[in-house]
Amino acid sequence: MALVALGSMAHANTTSSASRPNFVVIVADDWGYTDVGAFGGEISTPHLDSLAANGIRFANFHTSAECSPTRAMLLTGVDSHRTGIGAMRESVPHQHYGKPGYLTVLSHDAVTFASRLQAAGYRNYAVGKWHVGKETHNLPPARGFDRSLVQGDSGSDNWDTQQRYLGLTDKVYWFEDGREAIMPERFYSSEFYVDRALQYLQQDANTEKPFLLYLAFQANHIPLQAPREFVDRYAGRYDGGWHQLRQERRDRAASLGLIPMNTPMVEMATTASWNQLDARRRAYESRRMEVYAGMAEAMDHHIGRLIAHLKETGQFQNTVFVFLSDNGAEASDPLAIRSGRMWLRWQYTWERSRLGEPGAYAVIGPSWASAAASPLAYYKFHAGEGGLRVPMIIAGNSVAKPGSIHHSFTHVKDIAPTLLEIAGVPSTKTFAGRSVESITGRSLVPVLQEPSRRHRALDETVGYELAGHGALFRGDLKLLRIPPPAGDGRWRLYDITNDPGETRDLSLERPTDYVELIAAYARYERENGVLPLPAGYEPRKQVSINAFLFVYLPRMKWIVGLVVLVLAAWWVLARRRRNKS
Repeated sequence: MALVALGSMAHANTTSSASRPNFVVIVADDWGYTDVGAFGGEISTPHLDSLAANGIRFANFHTSAECSPTRAMLLTGVDSHRTGIGAMRESVPHQHYGKPGYLTVLSHDAVTFASRLQAAGYRNYAVGKWHVGKETHNLPPARGFDRSLVQGDSGSDNWDTQQRYLGLTDKVYWFEDGREAIMPERFYSSEFYVDRALQYLQQDANTEKPFLLYLAFQANHIPLQAPREFVDRYAGRYDGGWHQLRQERRDRAASLGLIPMNTPMVEMATTASWNQLDARRRAYESRRMEVYAGMAEAMDHHIGRLIAHLKETGQFQNTVFVFLSDNGAEASDPLAIRSGRMWLRWQYTWERSRLGEPGAYAVIGPSWASAAASPLAYYKFHAGEGGLRVPMIIAGNSVAKPGSIHHSFTHVKDIAPTLLEIAGVPSTKTFAGRSVESITGRSLVPVLQEPSRRHRALDETVGYELAGHGALFRGDLKLLRIPPPAGDGRWRLYDITNDPGETRDLSLERPTDYVELIAAYARYERENGVLPLPAGYEPRKQVSINAFLFVYLPRMKWIVGLVVLVLAAWWVLARRRRNKS
């Protein structure tokens, strides 16, 4: 049945579960554009590839370059600043913290598509990484989910439920149904999340309500960890280095029709020369990428368990799947930062023979991250295509032309109105009797019916800002600003349909478009409450400052208070002794 017809039937009878599909929204963490096999990657992802074969791949899909702003836009269909999460708490400038666009948690006026679906009769589940607020009014039960097991922050260890991955919080926060969860001491995150999702589905097997499952994995967020059985499958696969991998992926993505043939690429200044590394360092670097690939394959394996369950229970045919990454590949290396290295020294080992195992810490760094983003420039945290353009798939038997590719610009804000239209739930400007933030994403239902059509009008603009990185999209054009130290802060203009690698600046060739888009970006900032950055702002430095303010300073207050109390007691006792003498 076509999606448009499906949505119309649902709208006509919102109480009929037979006319409304189930939804499974799968969010991967920090996957590069070509990490999925169906997008040109060498990593084994058969279950995601199967979804792609039965759905539509979105070749020009964009998110935020940072996880919590993406999740806010995904859940609400609203610009990240208007949701209250213009930046993560970990990196927001202290001067901005608490301002309307920088609450660092979902605002009261940002309503999730889960809340709207729940009000229309859906039963909803959230499992995995949450990262849009730990307050009671921001946890899943208050945001439209009937059952939930979530990790509240930006990440944690994948083997040890109580182990932080960096000193950014005082502990790992786990919540089940809005209360602090009792977690097993040991688990593997991807396996555990699917186990819990299956448990929720099985417990409600007799209900006639359609369901929404929001399944947000920690793979491949740092630390990179995976069972050895998956990691060892890639032994030797990356011995050719990151330059070779970037070229191979570019060529496969082009052969699949996702990007133009012979798409030009820039080489990032942060990419090291593979040939200049000694044999020992090459072996270490290869192993890091083997762990990355093993972690991705393990996630795909557990997605396969979920799909098998839905097929066994007869629910697969009536389920719409959405898969995406929250941003591009992670290039940061905490070991390269003194404070990170000092903290990690007491928590983890990075010995090559143990990478991927419990107690070991691995990252891929900027060179492999550039290969993961192939053929794009930049990676996570940056507004270049490598930070914003990620794999996205919508699948299900109701997709009109399975196996198709859609090429025009699409955005993470588009997912919420898409699911609501399919379910026949209106995207109203009010909810529960009050005015709420308007959904500004555009439903993808017309594209699901005809993938060759352009999704937005040629004159429609979509703006973006994060930590001084700015972008504005219109038609095939993208206005881009990368601040120092990665860039020079100057606006550039690219045709990202024909030049997704952002290799040719068109600002001098198309001066009228250049000026118009700069003016449009200024309007975007005004309309969405984007604040100018304070002088001297640098994201990595701000992360360290915020860790001190939010994690260590509160602890120090208790220590200082205890010291003062002890000294006061000592002074009182000493004075009494003097008086007696």
